[in-house]
Amino acid sequence: MRIKSLLLAVTAAAALSTGAASASTELIVNGGFETGDYGQIDWNGHQLSGWSSGGYNFLFNGSNVDNGGVSGSYGNLELWGPNNGASNGLQASPVGGNFVAADGAFEIAPLQQTVHGLVAGQQYNLTFYWAGAQQSGFDGATTEQWQVSLGNQTQSTAIKNNVNHGFTGWQKETFTFTASGATEVLSFLAVGTPAGVPPFSLLDGVSMVAVPEPQTWGMLGLGLGLVGFAARRRKAKAA
Repeated sequence: MRIKSLLLAVTAAAALSTGAASASTELIVNGGFETGDYGQIDWNGHQLSGWSSGGYNFLFNGSNVDNGGVSGSYGNLELWGPNNGASNGLQASPVGGNFVAADGAFEIAPLQQTVHGLVAGQQYNLTFYWAGAQQSGFDGATTEQWQVSLGNQTQSTAIKNNVNHGFTGWQKETFTFTASGATEVLSFLAVGTPAGVPPFSLLDGVSMVAVPEPQTWGMLGLGLGLVGFAARRRKAKAA
């Protein structure tokens, strides 16, 4: 009986552990933007793996963003930073590497990815890092924001107020969405003001995982508790 109980407990704990691991499976492809061509996305052959965009949206890294810049349909583009005359603390995101910068007031269009493997009715946590910046060569205070959609659901970040030649610093955002089907389009749309002094919204570290059901964690704890109890009984009996 003792062995049977132990085996049942181990089996239950293993099954629940597998379910919990499945719930935390990453659903976003290339969420750190590490695979792609620097420059305006989906322009002149510049690709960003897993993503598509028709707007004035760019892929940068921490080195070229204010030092040499990248190319786009209207020529070279940089953001204000320490290497081109603005002591604003511009830096790469907390997760490092590449990041996307999107003009929120000129030829705006979303950055999109089709997410697969969703379960209708399941909640998902979408996390990302974002910041506000300004295109080099222009003057004036700006505002930046992201509108984020999964299917027909849309949520917005707070509006960041950015000083002339400024950089707002990075912050982490988490939104919770409920899937309506197995496949949904995830989109990020930059919204900024005013036009003519290009406000840029920055984005990095996009991640989406399922929200674990509360009963899953409770049952997992129970299963592990049973394993521990059976092990203690076995040890005590042996002694």
